Amino acid sequence: MTQHDPNIGQHRPVIRQLDDAAINRIAAGEVVERPASAVKELVENAIDAGATRIGIDIADGGKTLIRVTDDGCGIPPDQLPLALSRHATSKIDGSDLLDIHTFGFRGEALPSLGAVGRLTITSRAEGEEAATIRVSGGRMDPVKPAALRAGTVVELRDLFYATPARLKFLRSDRAEAQAIGDTLKRLAMAEPAIGFTLRDVSGGGEGRVVFRADPESGDLFDALHARLARVMGREFAENALRIDATREGLRLYGYAALPTYSRGAAVAQYLFVNGRPVRDKMLTGALRAAYFDFLSRDRHPAAALFIDCDPHLVDVNVHPAKSEVRFRDPGVARGLIVSGLRHALAEAGHRASTTVAGATLGAMTPETQAPRIYQMDRRPSVAARQAAYQAQAPGFAELGGAFSGRVEPAVAPEAAAETAPEVPIEALPLGVARGQVHENYIIAQTADGIVIVDQHAAHERLVYEKLKRQMAENGVAAQALLIPEIVELSEADCARLLAEAGNLARMGLTVEPFGGGAVAVRETPAILGEVDAAALIRDILDELDDQGETITVQARIEAILSRVACHGSVRSGRRMQADEMNALLREMEATPHSGQCNHGRPTYVELKLKDIERLFGRT
Repeated sequence: MTQHDPNIGQHRPVIRQLDDAAINRIAAGEVVERPASAVKELVENAIDAGATRIGIDIADGGKTLIRVTDDGCGIPPDQLPLALSRHATSKIDGSDLLDIHTFGFRGEALPSLGAVGRLTITSRAEGEEAATIRVSGGRMDPVKPAALRAGTVVELRDLFYATPARLKFLRSDRAEAQAIGDTLKRLAMAEPAIGFTLRDVSGGGEGRVVFRADPESGDLFDALHARLARVMGREFAENALRIDATREGLRLYGYAALPTYSRGAAVAQYLFVNGRPVRDKMLTGALRAAYFDFLSRDRHPAAALFIDCDPHLVDVNVHPAKSEVRFRDPGVARGLIVSGLRHALAEAGHRASTTVAGATLGAMTPETQAPRIYQMDRRPSVAARQAAYQAQAPGFAELGGAFSGRVEPAVAPEAAAETAPEVPIEALPLGVARGQVHENYIIAQTADGIVIVDQHAAHERLVYEKLKRQMAENGVAAQALLIPEIVELSEADCARLLAEAGNLARMGLTVEPFGGGAVAVRETPAILGEVDAAALIRDILDELDDQGETITVQARIEAILSRVACHGSVRSGRRMQADEMNALLREMEATPHSGQCNHGRPTYVELKLKDIERLFGRT
């Protein structure tokens, strides 16, 4: 145990004022964690300067060189020394720290970079001569004339040379370069109208272009969609749903992918608040909550979502890196994300991602294809094909009892007219059932291809959605406990739980205060059966502490509904008649979320005729 020195008063620490060099190095530890942080600060400055094209050159993962060139407004020569002073900025006047409309506002980035590296700024403002200034390890040189047409060039060499201990914590050149690319992609998504070019010039010379995004034109959604296709990939753009919702002064817009286009990790989730890329636990939790009923636990949604609001409704001055934000009413922001995404997913109906068909075609394609010996150059006429089909139809005698596959008999026109009005195939997205194979997969013909439906998975989703609608209309039945279960909690946990008592009561879980830090559980959801109330309450508290909101009870109830739907749906191995299969297809078309089963797997695969013909070398 440490012994207290009776003479400690004779050696009392003395309070000293740190010099600017030490202050800047300390600030650099918060603002500049790695080369990617330096790139982020410099590119954000270029965006705030009104640049339309920004070029970034790096060498050795940004450790030896970071050069950012822009065509922005520039800096007058007499303001260059001031730009390298602590807390000097043109973004705000200091009167209102909430009214922030720019990326930067703290005035710490440039002096921090100059304190830990060799920083050179060359700039030319309109109507002024070009000038340059250099600062190395906190020591500033005088301003000198330079040659530059317009804009600003900021060159940072030997990052952390003045604090060598920081270099030991950097990762490999490849990992740092990848982090820079990820940072730049986030900024490129936030500003579709600005062009970005990232070039790796390691080893000298022109280098190689690592990332390039030209300025996009069009309205907000067209420009954003084109930029996301460039940054996140064409497949995401093809399978993304347009999001546009408002609530209490907040607007949510962007694109979110279909549930069947999911990822194995949360690597394709991009969130922005007033155009600023953020990593916020509350927002990512809301995104996960919006998809929790459509994806299994090991899959993650892909999305690029933007929240715009009055700057006074969100505090961006939470962390020096400005990657965290705090909303005045976080519940409104979370509810907007959940409701906006769920509404868009419901409007998507039965739609499934195109990647499902791509994976199917990839599985069909042989690894090595034999050289094509013969290909019919001219396709036969419609009449010739119909005659050929009629001649070949009796040959399918194998589709009898020995095989599970079968072909639906054609219906005579007069019989079809008597049973139901004729509906063109073009009007039916999932087509008309033509057969069933292995008593599990329905084969339907569409106007331009075929659809393969997993009958059990599809019907399971339909039953599940019906059960959820019934629960929403009739409420969750609660089972009163003969003897209320008393759960001892801390006073803080008790207050947090009771604040959610209204939401829990709507899910059939009734809790009341019982004095001190205890709560009494009086009712539990009847569908859950016998419940360990204490364990359930602690799970809810853990979720409230981690995400700010709980869906534990709802998730457990819907898990049971999912199991009921699974046992009550059409089983694999059941032979379905033509009218049953067509009825299933029509119900899928009318039911939201029918494109994936309760576990996130696709319920059908659509193959276009052109892709099928390509498999057989007919194109």
